[in-house]
Amino acid sequence: MKRAFIFDLDGVIVSTDRYHYAAWKSIADDENIYFDEVINNRLRGVGRMESLEIILERASRVYGQEEKCALAELKNERYRSSLEGLTQDDRLTGVTQTLKALRGKGYLLAIGSSSKNARFILDKIGYGDYFDAVVDGNDIVNGKPDPEVFVKAAQKLGLSACDCYVVEDAKTGIDAAKSGGFTAVGLHDASGYERADISLSAFSELFALD
Repeated sequence: MKRAFIFDLDGVIVSTDRYHYAAWKSIADDENIYFDEVINNRLRGVGRMESLEIILERASRVYGQEEKCALAELKNERYRSSLEGLTQDDRLTGVTQTLKALRGKGYLLAIGSSSKNARFILDKIGYGDYFDAVVDGNDIVNGKPDPEVFVKAAQKLGLSACDCYVVEDAKTGIDAAKSGGFTAVGLHDASGYERADISLSAFSELFALD
């Protein structure tokens, strides 16, 4: 029997996709680079600098490292500013009740997110001190599909990969979980992904896992 759930944050616990898209779109527009929802979908589960590299694939010139860092920081400033209005109402459907139920069954709960804003977002939605462990983009060197974020979350819980479910909405996150030896649970866009060990249609279905 598993002893813990490690959750991706964005798209699983809360959705800030529209804020990410708006911030990246503003950067792309400033630089006269084409950017749309299709390209944006390639950024799901990917770190900030990796996301920028995907956007710059359509750039008409080569950007230096200092320029890239400046653009990434500007994107983050715009994104964080847009998150100021987040509240507990932005938790996704079924999350609050299901987390309480899982904790009641004795599971440990952790966050494993590539976002460097994960703790900020958790504070805004009232989950600042809720999880037993939080590992985000500030704690890792390698973003997904590298399993580092999940491995470190398990370590913080004092558990091994075989003790933990990883819950992800992005295929990149499922790949990361699988490469780390975790049991990968796919939700939303990752539901039905062939590499997922378990596919669910709703967050509340997690309660039925043993």
